[in-house]
Amino acid sequence: MFEKKEDNSSFTADVFRPTKGSAKVVIGNGVSINGEIKKADEVQIDGEADVTMKTDNLVIGVTGECKGDIETHNADIWGKFDGDIKASGTLTIQEQGSASGKIEYQNLQIKLGGQISGDIKLSDKIKPIKEQNTSVKDDSMSLQEAMKKDEK
Repeated sequence: MFEKKEDNSSFTADVFRPTKGSAKVVIGNGVSINGEIKKADEVQIDGEADVTMKTDNLVIGVTGECKGDIETHNADIWGKFDGDIKASGTLTIQEQGSASGKIEYQNLQIKLGGQISGDIKLSDKIKPIKEQNTSVKDDSMSLQEAMKKDEK
């Protein structure tokens, strides 16, 4: 009746250790890096970086300054960015953030106080694979009838 059951609810994940299989890069405040970052899921820049990279998520912290050529899904800019950036998801410029250069985005969010300048372009949306055939105007027409009509 009063048996002690095994309690596994006290297990907590280590917040400083990334989940197995994730690839996270953190460039800390005071650190300067120049080069290329490959195969990173998430990149956080709190120092200075002059890089070329492709990543899923980019965060430039308040103390971060980033230059370079960036392709990312989502970017969250709290500090400064200058260069080419292509965000296929959402580009967010926070209150103290600034972005300049050639900027291409799918969705854009600029908080009050955030700054953006340069060549700014909305990415082309994904187009349908096959456009509707304009020669067939009546949807009730069979494929054979449409082909015969095209032959005439």
